[in-house]
Amino acid sequence: MTPTRIKICGITRAEDGVAAAKLGADAIGLVFYDRSPRHIGIGQARDIIAVLPPFVKVVALFMNAPAGDVLEVLDRVPIDLLQFHGDEDAGYCQGFDRPYIKAVPMAGDNDVQAYSQCHKHAAGLLLDSHALGEAGGSGTTFDWDKAPRHLDKPLILAGGLTPQNVEDGVRRVRPYAVDVSSGVESAKGIKDAQLMAEFIEGVRRGQS
Repeated sequence: MTPTRIKICGITRAEDGVAAAKLGADAIGLVFYDRSPRHIGIGQARDIIAVLPPFVKVVALFMNAPAGDVLEVLDRVPIDLLQFHGDEDAGYCQGFDRPYIKAVPMAGDNDVQAYSQCHKHAAGLLLDSHALGEAGGSGTTFDWDKAPRHLDKPLILAGGLTPQNVEDGVRRVRPYAVDVSSGVESAKGIKDAQLMAEFIEGVRRGQS
């Protein structure tokens, strides 16, 4: 069985990025949405990335950002993947010559298969618990039974995941990857190493 990939999102401190990587995270997420409490600037992003070990992917999160803002980040920060959380269309998302992930707001009646068709070139779809027009990071889950079992691209489970529920989420949804932010924090934007360790252990149990 292919291991479930793990992304720790909303990293704001270099030491948290290093801790996540050492504990086994495959990717970290950096938030460039200025209304988020986990928003960071270009300088912070560069400082975090500078101390990461090899083979840890860096994902930059945006929400309805002007194209120029995304291009500035890509010009100044070594980013592996883009993650779009707003109502960005496929043309916009494909316009940066970088692999991208598209978030699907699962609080409403959105059709995941329709998103997959609209975003045929997306590297994956991230199912989050926010409603359309919201940014995510609410710490609440959605109805996991809404997650499709046979999607034609990698599915990333997000939204309200914690060390306590991620094992169940992995068993029920069988996602390609999981994405956590608030569920492993001691305060907004401050990751807790013990919670990250427990979360990763939960993922491993869930895929066994």
